[in-house]
Amino acid sequence: MKRAALFVIAGPVGIATYGLVRLWGRSDGVYGPGLDWQAAHLVALAGMVCFVPGVLALSHLLPRTPWRTGVVAGTLVGLVATMVQFGADIVEGLLADDRKEMSRLGASFKDIPGVEVAFYDVVPQFFFLGLLVLAGMLAARRRLPWWSVPLLLAGIVLPAVDLDLLPVGGLCMALALTPALPLVRQRGERAESPVAVR
Repeated sequence: MKRAALFVIAGPVGIATYGLVRLWGRSDGVYGPGLDWQAAHLVALAGMVCFVPGVLALSHLLPRTPWRTGVVAGTLVGLVATMVQFGADIVEGLLADDRKEMSRLGASFKDIPGVEVAFYDVVPQFFFLGLLVLAGMLAARRRLPWWSVPLLLAGIVLPAVDLDLLPVGGLCMALALTPALPLVRQRGERAESPVAVR
């Protein structure tokens, strides 16, 4: 679909917007629970949802191979884990009356066996690693320029260093993936064009 190109950019824009709303929420020294917390995490969740069709659209620029399938599967598994994490944050924000109670609810959730590994420490990283590998595969096929890979890496690493850099990280990710948009659009147009009757 033509709108696949929109999803490719909407994911990184969601990360950048999440970072901006988070900075706004922290500006008064009180961040969560409340409107600012919910708005930030809802935007982040929407961005993660947009990454699903975005990743699939990018993968379709590559030939179908077991390697591509494995990378995409790992990326999507990481995305689902990340969505669960943001969903848990939203629920905890709704149930808690203050920051202390929200932290207690979060700790209770993480105390469930396997939750911390599945939704926080390990599996969500599959998304970022998979996206980076996918970009490398696209660059190797000249579907992306070489500089997209280090720029995407910067977009992933910067927020890990400091969450206040989320807007910069999201912008880096968007700029890294932008060169693929014309190819994604062309593929969508070919898919939507009527098949000639013989």
